Amino acid sequence: MTSQPTRRQLLQGGLAAGVTVAATAALGPAPASAAPSTAATGIRPFRVAIRHEQVAELRRRVAATRWPSRELVADRSQGVQLATAQALARFWSTSYDWRRFEAKLNALPQFKTEIDGVDIHFVHVRSRHRNALPLVMTHGWPGSIVELLETVGPLTNPTAHGGTAVDAFHLVLPSIPGYGFSGKPAELGWDTTRTAKAWAELMRRLGYTHYVAQGGDVGAAVTDKIGRLAPAGLLAIHLNLLVPALAGTGNLPKNTDQEKAAAAALLTFATTGNGYRVEQATRPQTIGYALLDSPVALAAWMLDHDTDSYLKISRAFRGGPPSGNLTREHILDNISTYWLTGTGESAARTYWEGANATAGQAAPSVGVPVAFSAFPGEIFQAPRSWAEASYPTLRHYSKARRGGHFAAWEEPQVFTQELRAAFRSFR
Repeated sequence: MTSQPTRRQLLQGGLAAGVTVAATAALGPAPASAAPSTAATGIRPFRVAIRHEQVAELRRRVAATRWPSRELVADRSQGVQLATAQALARFWSTSYDWRRFEAKLNALPQFKTEIDGVDIHFVHVRSRHRNALPLVMTHGWPGSIVELLETVGPLTNPTAHGGTAVDAFHLVLPSIPGYGFSGKPAELGWDTTRTAKAWAELMRRLGYTHYVAQGGDVGAAVTDKIGRLAPAGLLAIHLNLLVPALAGTGNLPKNTDQEKAAAAALLTFATTGNGYRVEQATRPQTIGYALLDSPVALAAWMLDHDTDSYLKISRAFRGGPPSGNLTREHILDNISTYWLTGTGESAARTYWEGANATAGQAAPSVGVPVAFSAFPGEIFQAPRSWAEASYPTLRHYSKARRGGHFAAWEEPQVFTQELRAAFRSFR
């Protein structure tokens, strides 16, 4: 493996095209003197402004839900439990405050730019700390940028969150096409490879000549593709879901207890927990009718992802303590974003695109250094041997002490510490 330039060498070479370090109050794209102007790159400021009528209609539809009968089992083996769905609906229709979240989003610097025919929404927070490392992070499904927002402070302002100035990142959080406030693709072909290419273009437009990338779930697939494309300036990637293992590719050993446990967890998921993947990979339009017509159907579909996150979310709505930041409000911030932007079916199409991507073309190997964090509550906790088999360029492997599939959302401080350690050698 070729040696990587040091962070000091990158800075001397003009990191981020001379992007200046700005105070938090001056966040967003770099000034015209330091990077391409917003006029030249087509980057436009954006604010969320959901009409009152839309919020009222959401509450009306939740209250008018036609409920199924109670499940005939004592666990989630038949799907989202009626008591959980009804508790969520009560809170959603009577106590949840969308305007609180809208104000939270609008307190962050948000932008849109058209890339390859689709409007890309993104949050761009530039650290005030000197020599911050640019980082693009990609959310997953059934997530959105909502799942990453609690990491903004710790990543961009580490001195206020238990870190030091050398831990700082300039942070770019784009919404995948078809998710949230990004535009919906109007043509086929927006698979994770095309999204990865769009992210490389986004970082170029923002003036970053060197950067790192991170992702989980669908975001891990996008970040994996960024690593395989190896666009100019990409230093390294970090993942918290082992995409090759989930896809069933690679020669993964099954000899140690950890390897056997991971294989068993994958088998369980494949046989009893991936109904949403099958439907979205084969019939996203069909499930889209329900996701666009009933907010509770949308919520139930999004909750029925993996056992660990489902039990944590269910507990939060049924009177138990939340798991980290996986609170009722944060959960509904995410679901409400899907509903109010009408992106249930367009987000589901990500899986169809992945299943129908051009076959017969061998993907290039990942040539940049890879870091991986295995969270205990993930669908499967990938052992180091699996990460090494999947990514020969593995530079860093860590087992996190807490967190699950929504690691950044549930445990933002733990997640931040993982990223600081993963990318420390690239500064």
